[in-house]
Amino acid sequence: MLKTILSISGKPGLYKLVSQAKNMLVVESIVTGKRTPAYAHDKVISLGDIAIFTEGGEIPLREVLGKVKDKENGAAAAIDLKSDPEILRKYFAEVLPDFDRERVYPTDIKKLLSWYNLLVEKGLADFSEEKEVMKED
Repeated sequence: MLKTILSISGKPGLYKLVSQAKNMLVVESIVTGKRTPAYAHDKVISLGDIAIFTEGGEIPLREVLGKVKDKENGAAAAIDLKSDPEILRKYFAEVLPDFDRERVYPTDIKKLLSWYNLLVEKGLADFSEEKEVMKED
């Protein structure tokens, strides 16, 4: 499911991929439901393609969001996103103890938790691994 949820640089919130055209994507805001185009020059990234740095490599965002969901029992994150950076780091260390403290910034933690809260609020908090559907010829 995270493959069709997009983040667009310079635009707030998250978007669902609706369709693709020749030089653009048609996306729908998860917050407002309003459909807009995203062009080739917009920096668009799928949440399914994002990973978080750890001491041992990278861990997919899907797994990190799943760990937050487990910690919060499926509810929204119980931390104020405007908290002091050290409080955010301490919270995130409870979720992902081996996250790379030099490469994962407090702003990254805020963004991840705000995405998590938005997905939970909109009922899109299925972070299970996506299965590739193989077509047989």
